[in-house]
Amino acid sequence: MDRADAVARFAYEVPSLDAYWRAIVLFGQNVASYKFALAGALLEVGADAELVTLDVLALPFATRVAEHLRTHDKQGTFQKSQFLDACRAFNSGELDTEGLRAKTARLGFQNVIDAFHIVDQSEVPQRFFIDERKTNKGVRITDHLRELLDDGHGPNLRDEAEARWRLVETAWELNLPRHLLTVEFEPETATLLVPRRRTTITGARPALNGYQKGHCFYCFTAIEIASGAATTCQVDHLFPWSAGPLVGGAPVDGVWNLVLACARCNSWHEKSDRPPHQRYVERLNIRNEYLISSYHPLRPTLMAQTGDSPSERSATLKRALDDVSVRGARAPWVAPEELHPAF
Repeated sequence: MDRADAVARFAYEVPSLDAYWRAIVLFGQNVASYKFALAGALLEVGADAELVTLDVLALPFATRVAEHLRTHDKQGTFQKSQFLDACRAFNSGELDTEGLRAKTARLGFQNVIDAFHIVDQSEVPQRFFIDERKTNKGVRITDHLRELLDDGHGPNLRDEAEARWRLVETAWELNLPRHLLTVEFEPETATLLVPRRRTTITGARPALNGYQKGHCFYCFTAIEIASGAATTCQVDHLFPWSAGPLVGGAPVDGVWNLVLACARCNSWHEKSDRPPHQRYVERLNIRNEYLISSYHPLRPTLMAQTGDSPSERSATLKRALDDVSVRGARAPWVAPEELHPAF
């Protein structure tokens, strides 16, 4: 599956407003973290707003950038940025809130507003705001964003954008080219780590949830990634952990083998260490191709674990299924019920 096919399948095969939003945030080549900051700001101000002037949007946008600068001073691939310098000055106390607002309104939105809705060189079918900077000095929130928030997607989408942001900035902060960023999974804390320095980059749930469109990998019920919710998801190994440390020649704790499941699917006592059904192996292949095709910093990790080409990655999953199937005579596990596919 090439990038264009992956983007089309993710965004358009099961079209929805949250799929379009996730395509914007998850698929895209990032030279700066501004799209993540704008996504968070829009989710904050968009519920009741119509026209949002740049003066109003400035602080929700800039304070997110300033907060991230406190832990990761590199927020882009460019050498200099007057806007980032203003955020640094705010963090050091050299610039007050009103000064940050003014500088952000003037400097912070030069490219990100134009580029926000562009995915793979074309605009998504539904816009979440209309650019009215020339006529009204701001952006007009559309009903699509309000509908997205009314449907309760806001918390998950916010955390997904933050997770993607942290992954990207970790690659920048460690001065690692993206093709050298590899991670390990820490099952006890459901955390992804850069093993060389044991640097925590993000929890696994928000990093993976968007690519499953907020649904259980097995039964497609809606899931939450915030801890403590009734529908909080769990991180599951598709090929059982007991088959490790390697399965199909790949690490069983690798990102390639991690999925998010609702508590019911992950707790079915008969699932245990049974091999997954072929349908889930095919679904895992699709999910992994979404990650690989989205310029995601975990792309090199997935490729290192499973193969450089789609055919090699498919062969790895086939070997993994063969491995866990021959270790016992137990039948493949299938969820007792499954809703309409979401991805």
